[in-house]
Amino acid sequence: MRKLINKYWVKMAAVLAIVLVITACENSFENGGFDINSPSNVTAFKINGVAGTIDQVTGKISVTMPYGSDITAVKPEIVLAEGATSNLDLNTPVNFTNPVKFRVVNGNLYKDYTVTAVVLSPIKSFTINGVGATVNDASKTITMTLPENTNLKALQPVIELTEGVSISPVSGTTIDFTNAVTFIITSNGKSVTYTANVGVPVAGLVVAFVGTAVTRSAITNMDEVTASNWLFDNFPGAKYISFESILNGADLSEINVIWWHFDSAANLPAVAYNPAVTTALKNFRSNGGNLLLTSFASQYVDALGIVPSGKGPNNVFGDFPPNGFVDANSWGMSFKGHESHPIFQGLSTFESGKANLLQGGTFRLNHTAWWFLPEWGGYGNGEGWRNQTGGTNLASEAWDDSLDGRVTIAEFPNTATNKNVIVISMGAYDWYNEANSSGVPSQSNEFITNIKLLTQNSINYLAKK
Repeated sequence: MRKLINKYWVKMAAVLAIVLVITACENSFENGGFDINSPSNVTAFKINGVAGTIDQVTGKISVTMPYGSDITAVKPEIVLAEGATSNLDLNTPVNFTNPVKFRVVNGNLYKDYTVTAVVLSPIKSFTINGVGATVNDASKTITMTLPENTNLKALQPVIELTEGVSISPVSGTTIDFTNAVTFIITSNGKSVTYTANVGVPVAGLVVAFVGTAVTRSAITNMDEVTASNWLFDNFPGAKYISFESILNGADLSEINVIWWHFDSAANLPAVAYNPAVTTALKNFRSNGGNLLLTSFASQYVDALGIVPSGKGPNNVFGDFPPNGFVDANSWGMSFKGHESHPIFQGLSTFESGKANLLQGGTFRLNHTAWWFLPEWGGYGNGEGWRNQTGGTNLASEAWDDSLDGRVTIAEFPNTATNKNVIVISMGAYDWYNEANSSGVPSQSNEFITNIKLLTQNSINYLAKK
């Protein structure tokens, strides 16, 4: 009997211990996942003597470094709660260019932290006529678009600088921005150059955003909504036209560029293949109209006879909500050999001929409709693709310096004149980053400016052809 009682109390003690552990865990996670007063806290964090701001609820540590700081190989200073240890090796220099994650452990408790270090830009703001520019310190570019009909020959930028920085030409100088302008930035005796590209929409340009919805307000796909909103915000001559209206004989003669950004499904809608629609768009092209086809709409080159039959994109795929994923890597493109092409002007690049479009850590659906060259289609390489499709391959994935692996951006036809179709077909061309399957919103895409500028350049380029 005594043995049975002992076994009973042993079992009860075990149950109570489990309850206490669960209760402790619940208490430790009731504040957004962390016990704010946990003995596994980071109490202080510095990089090169600059103190970071610590959010104990989210585990985020933010450090703002002075302009000119090198954060590629630095040893941080960390103060932990008594008895805690960290898996961050303080004897080895750390690269803080991208967010750095580490864990602090104290007994059976642990806590994860993410350090985000930002080096101050030398230029706080750059505005002309009240319009702000995008300043990219990685590529050392200043990019902006001013309203239609703005005279670029005599503009006065208002420039606000970080403390200890000077710039030439100075703020308020009257400058001709017809071509790119070089600014020299100096700090602590060292100088670097930034290139400013200021543009305006083509005067009188009429751009039509085409879609399957009856009206623009009826568009439901968020990628299409975001793209169309950007167009209407930036092109005074923007208008919406439905496939149904084209089917019913809508007048397209006053339109300069038709943009179809289709992101809703991997297969194009039946209405796009209606003979009345394809005939109308073929006539639109033959009469001097221009087409921009992006995302899954890239496949339309086959139906419109832009490429020989069967020579449209041969690799079409992508996820749809609630599916999707997050990749820690940023996605970009290589346009090596086409650096001077007008559609790539002003892009923020991470090296010559290469630019990112989708930031690492953003949620993505990877909607892709490109040409996969080596194994499929009998193309072999870029030259084989050009010979068989009649197009010019302008870009591939970022790793592909020779542009022989994929065709992600192309123009048609491959002649000196009348190149009136641009196709942008890679998954990195992503206007809207959905929430993940758990409903957690995606982080913002810092490279969305490249997507916008690539699109703007493409529209303006087509309109001038």
